[in-house]
Amino acid sequence: MTAPLHAWDISVAEAIALQKRFADRVECDDRLGPVERVAGVDVGYDKARGVARAAVVVIDAATLDTVETAIVERSTAFPYVPGLLSFRELPAAIDALERLAGAPDVLLCDGHGFAHPRRFGIASHLGVFLDLPSIGVAKSRLVGEAGEPGLERGDRAPLTHKGEVIGTVLRTRTGVSPIFVSIGHRVCLDTAVQIVLACTTRYRLPETTRRADRLSKTRS
Repeated sequence: MTAPLHAWDISVAEAIALQKRFADRVECDDRLGPVERVAGVDVGYDKARGVARAAVVVIDAATLDTVETAIVERSTAFPYVPGLLSFRELPAAIDALERLAGAPDVLLCDGHGFAHPRRFGIASHLGVFLDLPSIGVAKSRLVGEAGEPGLERGDRAPLTHKGEVIGTVLRTRTGVSPIFVSIGHRVCLDTAVQIVLACTTRYRLPETTRRADRLSKTRS
């Protein structure tokens, strides 16, 4: 791995300033090759032991079969602050990604990317830190005004904030509550939606993040 983008041992004020500074590095256009290996990244917590448990699940984009997994447990130092979760979760997530045999072609993160007050949520932070294509896939809205998509799978509506489209409200299953998709890094919003839908079958969440979520909560 190349030199880290920044240190993790920083204050809340420094973290906010860092988000504002590095938001300009987010690339909102496609810069990715063929998508064959899609990784889901999620982080759970063991409160009793005070550790974060990061899980990465890589699936084959064509078959949706799991091809590789990695789990890392790491103590958490940064406090829980809404909007700054990447500083609490990413050290463990990056450690888990570095244990993979090869880099995935795109990352699907359990959280927001561009759909963030400072346009630098966890998906963008991870993508910029590793210089990998990334997508934010969230179960709830963090900021902005959410349109209501149609009831059919694939229907979508814009998520806007201060007059800017920051994401898509996407119906992944007919009649089921939508999810919130946003640019992370090196993937445009339309491509992000296409990849998320391609990885979603009979569940609300794409198989990547759904399996990573389950793995992050399972003790070995």
